[in-house]
Amino acid sequence: MHTVLITGGAGFIGSNFISYYLENNKKVHVVNLDLLTYAGDLGNLKDAENNPRYTFVKGDICKRSLIEKLFKQYNFSGVIHFAAESHVDNSIKNPDAFVKTNVFGTFNLLDAAKNYWLDDSNQYKAAFKNARFHHISTDEVYGSLGETGLFTEKTSYAPNSPYSASKASSDFLVRSYFHTYGLNVVTTNCSNNYGPKQHNEKLIPTIIRKAIEGENIPIYGDGKNIRDWLFVMDHCKGIELAYKNGKAGETYNIGGKNEYNNLYIATKICEILDDILPKNYSYKKQITFVEDRLGHDFRYAIDASKIEKELEWNAKESFDSGLTKTINWYLEKYK
Repeated sequence: MHTVLITGGAGFIGSNFISYYLENNKKVHVVNLDLLTYAGDLGNLKDAENNPRYTFVKGDICKRSLIEKLFKQYNFSGVIHFAAESHVDNSIKNPDAFVKTNVFGTFNLLDAAKNYWLDDSNQYKAAFKNARFHHISTDEVYGSLGETGLFTEKTSYAPNSPYSASKASSDFLVRSYFHTYGLNVVTTNCSNNYGPKQHNEKLIPTIIRKAIEGENIPIYGDGKNIRDWLFVMDHCKGIELAYKNGKAGETYNIGGKNEYNNLYIATKICEILDDILPKNYSYKKQITFVEDRLGHDFRYAIDASKIEKELEWNAKESFDSGLTKTINWYLEKYK
């Protein structure tokens, strides 16, 4: 039985991944370590909670003694690290929490994994020959694009917010543990995810919630900031491939090839709601422009050709179908 530590598994991407991973890997035991901050919800894991191959531990990745205890207790042969503070607006207001969790927390995990898997005195060392640390990161570490171009794995880092700076720092720590200690690591940098179970504060859930509640739908600035949207289950499949088959020390960018600006997203959601939950006026009338946020990057877009060629990954969900699935999930949640 392969036992893997998944951090932040009660969050949006982590919970989708755990459900997917348990379903598709019958010889895996998952230990989910999550502090259950505001973004974590065990309700996201109802389909896993009674699975004998699933264990939940409430705890903080910044607590080194807990991490070491869990390694000894479960003999992890893999770590998939989702846990992070992740909202840009929150990082502007409270950057210290992002540095603590995203930088120091990642260091704790890396160092504990290195000490456990590579320690000559560990009687199980031979079993950890292929043990892997998979770090989940973001395209925001690359900064902002103009109207053309794509982020590749060779793009220089240029983070513009405390959030992206903290993630860039954690990426470099992961890289250093490969080059310095020989730790078997892989990093994936993803574009904007969307889909079921995402926290209410994020753009698409906010638009859906505000629309059906009859409130103003807030759009930063002129709404022309562009993101590359990736359906969460396509991302989960990419993570699994990189974790299992990615080359040690490598980075893989995962993107959906769905570049849309924020105003288009809001308009598209309103049009779908006009069809499936009509009222006596269009939801588009609720769209309202608000003051732009500080350091708001203009455009992100991922070149995913490396993971497509090397690991044979491709995004399967079209944006229209994925968005409809997402809206229907939230309508069920909010009704």
